[in-house]
Amino acid sequence: MSFPLLTAVAVVPAVGAIATAALPAAKRTAAKWLALLFSLITFALALVVAFRFDPGAKSPYQLTESHAWIPDFGVRYELGVDGIAVALIALTALLIPFIILAGWHDADPLEEATPNRRWRPTQGFFALILAVEAMVVISFEATDVFLFYIFFEAMLIPMYFLIGGFGDRAGPDGEEQAAGRRSYAAVKFLLYNLAGGLIMLAAVIGLYAVTADQLGTGTFSLQQIVEARAAGKLDIAAGTERLLFLGFFFAFAVKAPLWPLHTWLPGAMGESTAPVAVLITAVVDKVGTFAMLRFCLQLFPEASSWATPAILVLALISIVYGALLAVAQRDIKRLIAYASISHFGFIILGIFAMTSQGQGGATLYMVNHGISTAALMLVAGFLISRRGSRLIADYGGVQKVAPVLAGTFLIGGLATLSLPGLAPFVSEFLVLVGTFTRYPVIGIIATFGIVLAALYVLVLYQRTMTGPVKAEVTGMPDLRVRELVVVAPLIALLIFLGVYPKPLTDIVNPAVDHTLSVVDKQDPKPTVQVNAVPGGGRHGHAANDQDVEAAK
Repeated sequence: MSFPLLTAVAVVPAVGAIATAALPAAKRTAAKWLALLFSLITFALALVVAFRFDPGAKSPYQLTESHAWIPDFGVRYELGVDGIAVALIALTALLIPFIILAGWHDADPLEEATPNRRWRPTQGFFALILAVEAMVVISFEATDVFLFYIFFEAMLIPMYFLIGGFGDRAGPDGEEQAAGRRSYAAVKFLLYNLAGGLIMLAAVIGLYAVTADQLGTGTFSLQQIVEARAAGKLDIAAGTERLLFLGFFFAFAVKAPLWPLHTWLPGAMGESTAPVAVLITAVVDKVGTFAMLRFCLQLFPEASSWATPAILVLALISIVYGALLAVAQRDIKRLIAYASISHFGFIILGIFAMTSQGQGGATLYMVNHGISTAALMLVAGFLISRRGSRLIADYGGVQKVAPVLAGTFLIGGLATLSLPGLAPFVSEFLVLVGTFTRYPVIGIIATFGIVLAALYVLVLYQRTMTGPVKAEVTGMPDLRVRELVVVAPLIALLIFLGVYPKPLTDIVNPAVDHTLSVVDKQDPKPTVQVNAVPGGGRHGHAANDQDVEAAK
């Protein structure tokens, strides 16, 4: 039997989480290095997956593993990756070492232990991060719906403790009030996502019942269900399919997050430490948009087409609403959170535009948003840790005392507003082009999100980094070596993928084409208007083949 590479990518961080948590309380430094070591091994395995993946292969899933798990209920341990999953696994494995390095001191014991200031378990902090990584990776790999559901829900547990137990303490109101806000944000995160998961569970059971009724044996296998539909062996009634689709989509829309199911995100990111905030929006939330592509569209193609107009409207509202609220924010981290809501609107817009450019751009957006948000949020975290405040008004003139910090903050911000030459520009451009070709009005309105992004990013930079140096930031140290090690590779990736996105597009485009073929969608054919010519030409109508050749 060949080496189970996909299992290894998920198991290594899980083993690292157990090993880190098992270290004695006094071995805090050892716990940090052990967690970093396991995250680097996971990244190396993810690179092996990427290099072994063949974008030109005919099979939609590669490196597959399939074993009986609960045969009486048709549940199997089935793993496989397409180009979209490979890109997101690589993103996750890349970001986790930087998250660990950025949070190197976030769980260190406080200098004084008082009733309102407790000692934090360093080992638990890093073990929880590795546990989340393991669950996210296997969610990207799972091709069995039930297997996916288990880890889709299980990742909520470590995330709950990371938000509520290791949240941000920046602010003037003391540890007790900060702990109350953290607990509220953690509970809200958990309740929203559990509600989505319970609705999805009902849909998962319904899917099993439908397959058992029509195929004779119930199954959760994505490939088996897709192949049965293509062969005409499985024909789900339109009403039933739409209900099942809504059950899946609701859970993914909460995780994504899509308006109006987004309200848990600003609190969760605002009350988390910067590394945990990156873990939420750059890693965990990507599972929601990925699952829309893998499960919603492929399991329920007719229902996906039926729901597309409503979802496009919701995505459009997310784009504009998130950007407008970002403009109004006074808290740095909540501003980045609302900006992410706007960006996820672009991703969902590209997915349901049902064009190759739109879905290819949406997949690139998942990767590029992860990198750009990580860069901006981590630098913001370094800034906040120096000043002890998240309020924009408490800063000013930082670029004069910490120019490297200000410069990296600016590049992260420019990537967030999709400046040409930086990675998010390519993906946002493709999403807008792909949307415009099928839904021109929605594509035009969505461009207002770009204008608003420029406003909130540049105003944020102006108010924090320029102007007179405030007394509280005088003497603020610039980025240290550890912090530069975190930020510099992310900035380099933003520039590299901004000028040369081909390595990513080559991997994801075949998977996008496969998804569109399952949904039975093709790119709209362009029309050419041909002007009248002397001697009796045609004017003002869609071109035929001769017109197209003449136009060329």
